[in-house]
Amino acid sequence: MQSHTFKLTDGNAFIPLDKLLKLARVVGSGGEAHAVIEEGMVKVNGVTELQKRKKMRAGDLAEFEGQSIRVEA
Repeated sequence: MQSHTFKLTDGNAFIPLDKLLKLARVVGSGGEAHAVIEEGMVKVNGVTELQKRKKMRAGDLAEFEGQSIRVEA
């Protein structure tokens, strides 16, 4: 599994899941992010997530197609 880390910046407490997938470059576009989330292909903290704009906070882990993204403060 390929692992990524995303650091929250500018005092932000969270990042929406769809934006996280796009910025981490595990999907090619926001539309693709929405599609894979809606299809149940993304897990957050080990549970399938269907909320496109799920608030990802420090300590959360997103997983998609063998890639993981850990959010850090």
